[in-house]
Amino acid sequence: MMNAMKIGVDLGGHTLTSALISYGGPKPRIEKIDKSDTPRSRSVKDIMEAIASAAERLSDGHEIDALGVAVPGMLNADRRRALRLPNFPVEWDDLDVLGAIESALASRGIRAPVGIENDANCYALGEGSAGEAVGISDFVTFTMGTGIGCGIVNGGKLLTGAHGMAGEGGHVVVRGDAPCGCGGKGHSETLAAADGTSARAVAKGLPEDFEKLWRMRGDPAADEVLDVTIDAMARTVATVCHLLDPEIVIIGGGMSKAEGIADAIKSKSTEYLSRPFKNLPDIRISRIGSDAALYGAANI
Repeated sequence: MMNAMKIGVDLGGHTLTSALISYGGPKPRIEKIDKSDTPRSRSVKDIMEAIASAAERLSDGHEIDALGVAVPGMLNADRRRALRLPNFPVEWDDLDVLGAIESALASRGIRAPVGIENDANCYALGEGSAGEAVGISDFVTFTMGTGIGCGIVNGGKLLTGAHGMAGEGGHVVVRGDAPCGCGGKGHSETLAAADGTSARAVAKGLPEDFEKLWRMRGDPAADEVLDVTIDAMARTVATVCHLLDPEIVIIGGGMSKAEGIADAIKSKSTEYLSRPFKNLPDIRISRIGSDAALYGAANI
């Protein structure tokens, strides 16, 4: 049987990454990757043109069976319209994203079925098809970067909720009332993500780069900043474990590259876990990294 060929697109605020992925073997395989800068305008017109251009480059010589896009924002329940893309213009609000992508592809002669999904959910789907969670039916993924993304697979199915917005683990209320960019207060993302960590570091005259800061562990000032990051993430993991009882928790994103961060989060999380849960969280670092969103998008 011939391999199915699909395209996965990860729409980021700064980079648009697309991949041609083959299906048919024991695991999907990335055949070719296309990277370009996300248009500075982030307008619907410019981004649709960029997606269609990437798909055209990747599809050269191949019949495309499907195309999926990982979208950085909240989608409606039927996965057709964008509710809010926080870092994109308001013209995206309530946009028929699926229809816009289909039209852009058709203009290039590409008429493959199209799907869209939240980018953090795509990351989870990708880990389930090609990463740490292959063969596992209950798991949670966190991407630690500018924000905290989260995807939940429960009973082998992506958890999306009544309104399509389930899985916002980065907005677990952990402590305090610091305002979050989403409009809430005291959320994990405010304290544990790179932006919040960098802001605390700069306020103390420390490097804003997380990797540099992490290498300074042992310095009292650096530890004061990092302890807040780890504590907030540990509370988040503990909360998710109590609610969902996942077999594994996978951590990805730029901050996950810090050596020992998974162990630090796991160690701290045991303080917040009830006794039956204390030895259960199997916390792993993603091996496929940002490719997970591509695998997940292609297989929506």
